[in-house]
Amino acid sequence: MEESIQHKLDRVRPPRVQITYDVETGNAIEKKELPLVMGILADLSGATPNPDKLNERRFVEIDSDNFNQVLSSIKPSVTVNVKNTLSGGNSPLSAKLQFESIEDFDPVNVVKKVEALKVLFEARERLRDLLTKLDGNDRLDELLKEVLAGTQKDLEEIKAAGSGASTGKTDATPDEQKDAADSGDSPEPKTE
Repeated sequence: MEESIQHKLDRVRPPRVQITYDVETGNAIEKKELPLVMGILADLSGATPNPDKLNERRFVEIDSDNFNQVLSSIKPSVTVNVKNTLSGGNSPLSAKLQFESIEDFDPVNVVKKVEALKVLFEARERLRDLLTKLDGNDRLDELLKEVLAGTQKDLEEIKAAGSGASTGKTDATPDEQKDAADSGDSPEPKTE
């Protein structure tokens, strides 16, 4: 007797659910297995401009082997508008996300599809790489501390110079300031 396709699939990929029942035939008890077939009806067309009529739609068989193919044929997408906490502005952050495979639902892949988040994620990865290189490398660690200390000092000098210019403090002598005030020009600060 030829084996049914269901039993051929049992050898290749055993089912997760096996429902059996006992049947008494004469004095013998025989086990019969019921096939598990699941059908889900859903309108997954979304906001398609011209969806097919319901009677023209066909069932789509989905399993672990063709899931990505079915997902890419459906082309699900979502447009989101969220509060923009990245730039601190009042403008919303909008993004259109399209999913073509199950991997597109991974949080890292979602972040890579939103440009503002992608830039921050790449910066985070570069910082993580730097920390990995610093781990156990004392010379590089000391060099980085020196660079950061110099940068911090430069930033403080820039802030001091910027606040001095905004408050009217300059290195010009009182005579130069008086001459500039008479002529209507602002005095140029002296640089060293």
